[in-house]
Amino acid sequence: MKIRFVHPGLAKVFLALFLLALPACNRLFDKGSEESIFAADKKAAAGDYRAAVSLYEAALDGTVKSAEVHYKLALLYDDKLKSPLDAMHHMDRYLELAPSGPHVKDAKAYKKEGEIKLLTQFSKGSPITQQDAIRLKNDNQALREQLTALRAQKALPAATVNAKGEAVQKPIPPGAKTHTVQPGETLSTIAQKYFKNKGRWKDIQDANFNSMEGTVKIRPGMVLMIPEH
Repeated sequence: MKIRFVHPGLAKVFLALFLLALPACNRLFDKGSEESIFAADKKAAAGDYRAAVSLYEAALDGTVKSAEVHYKLALLYDDKLKSPLDAMHHMDRYLELAPSGPHVKDAKAYKKEGEIKLLTQFSKGSPITQQDAIRLKNDNQALREQLTALRAQKALPAATVNAKGEAVQKPIPPGAKTHTVQPGETLSTIAQKYFKNKGRWKDIQDANFNSMEGTVKIRPGMVLMIPEH
């Protein structure tokens, strides 16, 4: 796919006629956005694609009005900047914002081709068969599912007590400073020993146990991590 750019002089005429034909409340973009798009078209026509991208992106407002800008960005990233990942992103945004827009057919076709381009890019340009492409696509989907599951698991609140109602202790990292609880000791007395401040008992509790209300009951023989000062 290639971008066709209108001659700057004609573009001004067409833009003026188009805006005059619309009520003010229905204009696609505000003046600043129009200027950014017009300037971006000129930069792209002159071959300054990076500058064009910056100007197009300045005109994006997250609404359906900017769908056409996403499409232009997708074409630039694909044809001129050779960045299929960015092109896929903007094609996706175009389809989200304009599901019945004039470029839907081309955008959907590009997405299918773009997946192969991405796989080829990730394989560092090595030849890739259709079978390999399908396998890589399936592997990628499996990794996404695993990542989603891990994120969901991470979002779950950490257990604070076990089946016996005892506080669940965090694992102590290697090399951490530790203290073995002696009979009669409390978190406060341990804090006094190491920090000369009984009020820092909460620091010791938070370092060793998942978030809990109140004070954790400790017992002799329990090994606690002593946080850094």
